[in-house]
Amino acid sequence: MRPSVPAAVSAVLLLFAASVLPAAGEPPPPPATPANDGASPASSAPERGDDPCGAGAPEPEDRKQRWRNAAAIGGIVLTVGAYGVRNWWNEDMDSRPSTRHEGWFSQGTYAGGADKLGHAFITYAGTRLLTPGFEALGNERSHALRLAGWTSFGVMTGVEVVDSFSKKWRFSYEDVTFNAAGVALAVVMEKYPSIDALVDFRLLYRQSDDARRAGDFDPIGDYSGQTYLLAFKADGLPALRDVPLVRYVELLIGYGTRGYEPPVEGNTDQQRRVYYGVGINLSRLLGDTLFRGRPGGGGIQGATDTLLKLFQVPGSAALTYERL
Repeated sequence: MRPSVPAAVSAVLLLFAASVLPAAGEPPPPPATPANDGASPASSAPERGDDPCGAGAPEPEDRKQRWRNAAAIGGIVLTVGAYGVRNWWNEDMDSRPSTRHEGWFSQGTYAGGADKLGHAFITYAGTRLLTPGFEALGNERSHALRLAGWTSFGVMTGVEVVDSFSKKWRFSYEDVTFNAAGVALAVVMEKYPSIDALVDFRLLYRQSDDARRAGDFDPIGDYSGQTYLLAFKADGLPALRDVPLVRYVELLIGYGTRGYEPPVEGNTDQQRRVYYGVGINLSRLLGDTLFRGRPGGGGIQGATDTLLKLFQVPGSAALTYERL
């Protein structure tokens, strides 16, 4: 008997939630209490009526923190699950899991391998965006980064597990590898500001002609409209940071495919492209103009900088490509 799509999805995502949510409540270690040399041994004894057996019970604030984290993670799991049921797992589900080798970036693989960079970008962006989100919920910075990384990787691994029951997708070790790579890159960027100042991993998206003709606006699945870029910023080098004009320059290299997804009947011109070119560092440009004279730029500048780290604005770069 083949399980229904919602049942299969719910079972896997609930298993994931059950495994990750307890960790969400793990509070950061409390600060050490200074020793009181003048106190007598009796001063550390529990007061009458105290329950020594309950000394390890979580404080009310710890419980609130656990529920805040759990609610955030649960919301992410449900959102991804709902999108998956609507777009990925709405037909042809099997009763047994299976795997397949997708061929990395080879000519004949799905989307020409652009989906691999899509997996990396989703977990990368998820970790970068969720870290300040978990921090805003009251988590200490390093704990927020751990929660963000494990949530991003865990959710996308959960997607792969559900894919294993789909006759169309199947479980892909290549996808899981790039899920992990995206989280790893995000952790490096968060921990080493000098690298973060020098390099961005971005997505440039323009709706493809294929998707437009089909009347389908789906930036996640429209691989023919996606280009994944690494941007190397002159502003990240101390020697160039204050050089007029040069500080706004970026060197770009990237990868994208055309003619794979969405599929077009009769199309035989499937292209894998390596892109390169130059761009404008819009974050630095806005910092020197629109946000100039504002200490820290405020929340608007912070949000703008975050988005510009993740997304290449169409028209802000001159790119050319070579076909593989």
